[in-house]
Amino acid sequence: MTIKSAISEPVSTEAAFKALQSAVLAGKLSAGAVENIRTWLARPQYAAYAPLVLEHIDRQQWQELDDAFWTIIPFGTAGRRGRMYPIGTNAINDRTMGESVQGLADYVLAYLAPGESLGANYGENRLSCAIAYDTRHRSRQFAELSAEIMVANGFEVLFLDGFRPTPELSFTVRHNRCACGIMISASHNPPSDNAIKAFWSTGGQLRSPHDEGVIQCVGCVTEIKRTPYAEAVSAGRIKFCQVESDAGYQAAVLGQATSGPRDLKILYSPLHGVGLTSVLPILQADGFQNIEVFQPHATPDGDFPNVPNHVANPENPAVFDALIEHAKTTGAEIVLASDPDADRIGCAALLKNSERGVRSLESSLSSSNHSNSALRTPHSALPTQHWSTFSGNQIGALLGEFLLGRLKQSGRLTPEHYIIKTLVTSDMICRIAEQFGVRAFGDLLTGFKWIGSKMDEVGPEKFVFGFEEAHGYLAGTYARDKDGAVAAMLLAELAAECKAQGLTLHQRLDALFLQYGCHLEKSINHTLPGADGLAKMKAVMDRLRNNPPRQLGGLDVLQVRDYLRQQALKAADSGQWSVVGDQKALDEVPPSDLLIFDLDPAGNRAAVRPSGTESKLKFYLFAYEPPEKSADLIATKERLRVRLAALEKDLLVASEPRE
Repeated sequence: MTIKSAISEPVSTEAAFKALQSAVLAGKLSAGAVENIRTWLARPQYAAYAPLVLEHIDRQQWQELDDAFWTIIPFGTAGRRGRMYPIGTNAINDRTMGESVQGLADYVLAYLAPGESLGANYGENRLSCAIAYDTRHRSRQFAELSAEIMVANGFEVLFLDGFRPTPELSFTVRHNRCACGIMISASHNPPSDNAIKAFWSTGGQLRSPHDEGVIQCVGCVTEIKRTPYAEAVSAGRIKFCQVESDAGYQAAVLGQATSGPRDLKILYSPLHGVGLTSVLPILQADGFQNIEVFQPHATPDGDFPNVPNHVANPENPAVFDALIEHAKTTGAEIVLASDPDADRIGCAALLKNSERGVRSLESSLSSSNHSNSALRTPHSALPTQHWSTFSGNQIGALLGEFLLGRLKQSGRLTPEHYIIKTLVTSDMICRIAEQFGVRAFGDLLTGFKWIGSKMDEVGPEKFVFGFEEAHGYLAGTYARDKDGAVAAMLLAELAAECKAQGLTLHQRLDALFLQYGCHLEKSINHTLPGADGLAKMKAVMDRLRNNPPRQLGGLDVLQVRDYLRQQALKAADSGQWSVVGDQKALDEVPPSDLLIFDLDPAGNRAAVRPSGTESKLKFYLFAYEPPEKSADLIATKERLRVRLAALEKDLLVASEPRE
């Protein structure tokens, strides 16, 4: 008797359990998958999905079952994200999405039950939730499902009807004093993926203790309450707010604009995402009229058909190849590209040299910052049509220096002003902040929720700029998440200013290298998918944590910062590692599976951590030479590239199992 023929009989689940056990013994299913499949077959709340689970078992679709059930999809640095599949605990589907939303509703209601306040931003008498979605497959359906659940739990829903960016959702939560917010988007992940990003009343993504609280509530969900979408709309429980939110959000972004030239030809790509609703109108409203939208990327499409490997990630330089080739034929001077939910931005520009332009930049920097003795004209003269992309760290340094310079020129800059970066972001912005005499907070974990939280902790009044290396930036206090639109606007303003001086953005960056020291960085993603991926990642972290390398890239490891154990290690002459130094700085950072290797000379380092949103390890490499050793930029950059390659090689070797 096959499972299929037994589905209508009482013993069907028993036959399925026997088939599962046989699959485990044959090595075709993991123990975790079997446990979760048994739960979906045995418990009544999963009854609607049992026939499809049984069908998979009958067809012996063991790999599909293992991928879908081997673990319970977690909340990471940016919510709950994963591959869409109609069944499974490790997939995004109606059940896991519904449990996530129900758990969020349960937690907010429980948090308020004793009369606690959600914070100063929360309205006393308004239990509401803002919901938005991007262009991915099923994003609209998941947004409607989320609205149905929140309404059934007593929330008023403010619904952004139509594709909208994540930062506008953050703004909407704050502007309307909502209790929470939901964004349906998997950012730059492949087309197969989707996600829920949960926001607190601050407009920031969930962080401790709220993320742990929601996770606990999600795990306790048995019933998912729903009010039909059309019924909720008719009853006025779902209110469409996109017209008001669009106007308010765009005005808030434009409030960060600076005066200056606007003569610039821009090629812009939304990478099949939502950027035409935010980046483009904001650039136009800021006075940039010579903008071309790259048509192969203009249509909203969750398959991201005209992007390399269908992954719309502006961190990837290959995304810009077709854009740059088109720019060469049209005379564009800068290329901008936002990711699918338009919270991040990438940029490419000409590498044209202008002796007049560099001398002009020397003069302008001299007026805004007196410490410019290391500034000199770069040696190289590059072809007019040679283009290059910028890393996330480089964009952050350019924008941070630009904003600080404008504040200083206006006479409004004070020592209380501050910038924020994460632990795996370049230290260049900290050196810039020091020269401007402002504060820099750099000991933050990965994820923009930590930057938003730091803003509220320090006080947003003197916040200037925050960013992380993964192309996420924020200026202004209207949101608590990164925003590709404000970054695009400021990049365009800076590029136009450089053009007026006879410069390109790359030459501006070179001038900053001469002034603050040359900084080069490299990020490596090591993907480890499947049921054994988590175990492999843990094994790598354990090897590096328990037996750290003494050297990386020919540089001595001075110290290992272990943010999971919250301790710093230093190697003794005997070769043993011991806990040393002041642990206070590590204690102030929440425990996280992050290792940082500080190298000699100072300013060089490497970092390793598991991704919070995907099954991969992330390696971060930082190479630095101070201004006095950076006069010949061509030679300095080549030296640092060689150093980064050596660091990469040694770190990968140190990550491999040892005999």
